[in-house]
Amino acid sequence: MRRNGSILVIDDEEIMREILDTLLTREGYEVRLAATAAEGLELAKNTAFDCAVVDVMMPGMDGIATLDELKKFDEELPVLMVTAFASVESAIGAMKRGAFDYITKPFKNDEVLVVVRNAVERRRLRAENTALRQNLQATYQKFAGIIGRSSRMKQVFDLIIQAAPSRSTILVTGESGTGKELVARAIHMNSPRADRAFVTVNSGNLPPDLLESTLFGHVKGAFTGAVYPKKGLCDLADKGSIFFDEIGNVPLETQAKLLRVMQEREFMRLGGMETIKIDVRIIAATNCDLRQMVEDGRFREDLYYRLHVINVCLPPLRERKDDIPLLAHHFLEKYSKENDRPGIELTADALDLMMAYDWPGNVRELENVMERAVVLCSSRQIGADLMPEQVRSPPSFQIPRFMVPPEGISFKEVITNVERRLIESTLEAAGGVQKRAAELLGIKPTTLNEMIKRHEIGAWRKKPAAGSDARVAPASPARPRQALPTTALTPRE
Repeated sequence: MRRNGSILVIDDEEIMREILDTLLTREGYEVRLAATAAEGLELAKNTAFDCAVVDVMMPGMDGIATLDELKKFDEELPVLMVTAFASVESAIGAMKRGAFDYITKPFKNDEVLVVVRNAVERRRLRAENTALRQNLQATYQKFAGIIGRSSRMKQVFDLIIQAAPSRSTILVTGESGTGKELVARAIHMNSPRADRAFVTVNSGNLPPDLLESTLFGHVKGAFTGAVYPKKGLCDLADKGSIFFDEIGNVPLETQAKLLRVMQEREFMRLGGMETIKIDVRIIAATNCDLRQMVEDGRFREDLYYRLHVINVCLPPLRERKDDIPLLAHHFLEKYSKENDRPGIELTADALDLMMAYDWPGNVRELENVMERAVVLCSSRQIGADLMPEQVRSPPSFQIPRFMVPPEGISFKEVITNVERRLIESTLEAAGGVQKRAAELLGIKPTTLNEMIKRHEIGAWRKKPAAGSDARVAPASPARPRQALPTTALTPRE
């Protein structure tokens, strides 16, 4: 009867096999004996053992070669090497190649039992951890923490399950704050690469040279300060997945090299000449209209089509309001635990306000609102009074009402002007603090900064005092704007 685990003993000395068999069997282990490496490997091929004890010095295939073959059958199998004192160096070399530990002859029985017990225990713990991880992946972690049960989100879940097992490049689109990175992680976790690295690249935060060095690494002397060669994120992502967040921000000069990675699965380090092959799954995300960027000459058309193999489009929160109660209670539970505030409830009045609000910042904004409410709550209930001003009474704002002249107008130019004026008015309302303006608009500060640059509002920026937030000081506009009649509308209109 197997009680403590199964042990494979491979040793060409009969007396040593008998000693180990008697010692381990008495301790409750099931022991299988092999006099040659070939015999032991045949047993390991057909039986899952918890530990193997292998003699280093054997005729024919020695213990080191046997170790390598055992690892091919079961990479996690703990292997103990038995060696004479004079061959300790060989045993240490075996440990560098994956052996768990070594035993020197002559050995003490208690020492053998301790080492075997540790090996079997590690095997058991790793098996339990693997089973637990698989269980989590199959249940709670299947979709990387994405919350939703609306019909729109069910379509997203179905597409993730269909697309994840493939090698195809996937483009995740959606407004800022909808959870694009969570979708990318869910794709990775439901793919055959789930046990490999998931590497995130913040595409728009670095200048081209630094971005290329970060992605592909560099050779010594590639640029000033490149004292040592360095590997890049693509190396880390090999056999796994690499996620390009806001792919639309990647500079044009870097897009060509990224295209080569997608097409050929190879790259060269910055300043190097050697071609490096990689096996990587590419997932990208954007809140921009890449098709429009292609027409504007700001994004490569060939890269666009390489990215647009499978498109997962995330709906904004205002289009899946059925998920708001589920999300609100999820974040309520999360931040109640983090702040040690158990038993807090969300009132019906507060939830009604949340259901009526359009959430321009999407799920990220809702999460921030719930965290704020939990921190500021002085009782056991989160009522309407703890909802921020924009949720309690969504502000009206001014948008142009155009009278179309006989010669027509440029729709693109009109939309550009509206966006510019919205940014200007929001900055003014935020006192010039970009971080606050980004919160009011429900977008990332980095996204707002890119929009400021695109509309040339950055030309008005004042250098902030040390320790202060970045501010934008109103000044004369960079280009003249026509005075237009306006009408007050709420966001819903």
